[in-house]
Amino acid sequence: MLDIKFVRENPEIVKQNIKNKFQESKLPLVDEVIALDLENRNTKQEADNLRFERNKISKEIGGLYAQGKREEAEKLKIQVTADSERLAKLEAKESELEEKIKHIMMTIPNIIDPSVPIGKDDSENVEVMRYGEPAVPDYEIPYHTDIMDKFNGIDLESARKVAGNGFYYLMGDIARLHSAVISYARDFMISRGFTYCIPPFMIRSEVVTGVMSFAEMDAMMYKIEGEDLYLIGTSEHSMIGKYIDTILTEDSLPQALTSYSPCFRKEKGAHGLEERGVYRIHQFEKQEMIVVCKPEDSMMWFDKLWQNTVDLFRSLDIPVRTLECCSGDLADLKVKSIDVEAWSPRQKKYFEVGSCSNLGDAQARRLKIRVTGESGKYFAHTLNNTVVAPPRMLIAFLENNLNSDGSVNIPAALQPYMGGNTIIK
Repeated sequence: MLDIKFVRENPEIVKQNIKNKFQESKLPLVDEVIALDLENRNTKQEADNLRFERNKISKEIGGLYAQGKREEAEKLKIQVTADSERLAKLEAKESELEEKIKHIMMTIPNIIDPSVPIGKDDSENVEVMRYGEPAVPDYEIPYHTDIMDKFNGIDLESARKVAGNGFYYLMGDIARLHSAVISYARDFMISRGFTYCIPPFMIRSEVVTGVMSFAEMDAMMYKIEGEDLYLIGTSEHSMIGKYIDTILTEDSLPQALTSYSPCFRKEKGAHGLEERGVYRIHQFEKQEMIVVCKPEDSMMWFDKLWQNTVDLFRSLDIPVRTLECCSGDLADLKVKSIDVEAWSPRQKKYFEVGSCSNLGDAQARRLKIRVTGESGKYFAHTLNNTVVAPPRMLIAFLENNLNSDGSVNIPAALQPYMGGNTIIK
């Protein structure tokens, strides 16, 4: 969420940013919120003037009673009553205007970083760098669920009976591999100086609206009926929410946390052929990382975060690339974002396995996450990135470590988490 003062003083910058994100339907909101802001400030000024006059007159009334001038005092009391009635109306109007302003401000997108490429959607994202040599073996790579089936490692049919489409049972070595990847990712991030955390898996609505846009909320979140609680779509939500309405000291920054959690998502819309199996599902587990830092440090941390994911995948012999998200592919709160994509030998292309985002002070402004330092108080910057999210990551792992006889190699980094095994058959 932007600062209303910034919108008031820089309407053309805000409008151009909306155009860069190809959200022209939101352009009228800028003038609308500026007009509401002016009306609100005028209302506040009138209310403040009335409060001043009321206090002044109240003192005069006391003096008149002391002097025995009861009639004059009674006349002033009538004026105080009228002023109080007017003040009550103004205060109600203030609340109404502030609510309208807040709703619009939460709809206007954040200002993107100047380095972000301009484009309409993810088809115009820009490749930045490749890590590792993508290879296609001279033997067939089966679909990932077929690979898992060979190990008796997945049961989609039973999951459909129990919970419906978009769920799964993982079994045996595949389930163990899933847990091994999560455990390895946890220790990998701890070795990089992050504090490990297991957060709440449900959050209140004020946290939901603080960490994401209305559109994302509608498309992703599951609401707990009858309660002000939502199942998290990613632990980033509850991790950032941990700092709601807090004042941090500069010497306590950065706050760098890595978290494990299950994640629950509606995943609205058609999924497509390549998204069957366990590619896009309603429930999965993930290791996440978040950082709360000073504004001047956020771009430095942004580069560190996506590099962590690249390094982890390379340690498991999986080729990856980084992709700069264009303006039209950025969610409204994001300043800048890079996707990490893993190589799929079967599809002969890369697919997304993680996303790193710098949100500037947008989440901090919504959630009132402030920092106090020598220069006074200011809003922190927040960032998040996927460390690893199996079972999607398992697709990349199985395809890139599959042998011609159907066995799967276990890279050295993962072997301690797989009982020392170097291969599964």
